Amino acid sequence: MNPVEIARGDSPVILGLPHTGLDVPEAIFVRLNETGKALTDTDWHIHDLYRGLLPEVTTVRATFHRTVIDANRDPSGKSLYPGQNTTSLCPLTDFDNRPLYRVRMEPDAAEIEARRAAFHAPYHAALAAEIERVRDLHGIAILYDCHSIRSVAPFLFEGTLPDFNIGTNDSTTCAPALEDIVARICRAAEGYSLVVNGRFKGGWTTRHYGKPERGVHAIQMELTQKSHLASETHPFELDAAKAKKLQRHLSDILVSIERWALDQVLQKQPETPKAHRS
Repeated sequence: MNPVEIARGDSPVILGLPHTGLDVPEAIFVRLNETGKALTDTDWHIHDLYRGLLPEVTTVRATFHRTVIDANRDPSGKSLYPGQNTTSLCPLTDFDNRPLYRVRMEPDAAEIEARRAAFHAPYHAALAAEIERVRDLHGIAILYDCHSIRSVAPFLFEGTLPDFNIGTNDSTTCAPALEDIVARICRAAEGYSLVVNGRFKGGWTTRHYGKPERGVHAIQMELTQKSHLASETHPFELDAAKAKKLQRHLSDILVSIERWALDQVLQKQPETPKAHRS
């Protein structure tokens, strides 16, 4: 199983897709209980939702399911949200805190490290390589990390999530102007709600790669699944009408951040000296 799929383009924008994969090695799958085998905590149809919205965009997609290992968690196992409920690098429970494995079938520390090396590391090696390739090409790169989650998950957060959840680790992982562009488009989207750096401030991917001072900007977009699914429960089918409506705004976001990046490149180019007249 190839743990990562890459589609290369020449845009300064890169889409990260860490949670759309459904592949689980058989040796792991047989140890899951019925809750685990349902693979409920998937970012359902997100790769389809973004497909074709921006020509020449690069995409880096994990093919493995987050139950195998979570590609958006700190590889050290350190919590991204200390003091708050969350799932771990190698999840043992789902978003409702229900066990995923059969009794005494959970992975031990050695197995978790083996999974990190086999799945988490190759995904991030590919993502890092594409970021550097794009930055070398343009002098700037924007990592837009694509996610979705149920709008109601009491174990993880209170109440109902807004439709657009923008995460920039409290405005540190990208230029303020870039965050403002995305927030402005979401705020103007009729019928949708927005929060910036609310419950989701950006996962390890956004925090690790977002280095504006190096010309690498990262922003996480966590969509509620009710914004594009027919139902947030099985079978998690995409609602074509909802998706089409949402895609107009997502396309606007991607086109606008690409334009911003290319404008930054133009502003940094030295002016051509004027010809001397004798």
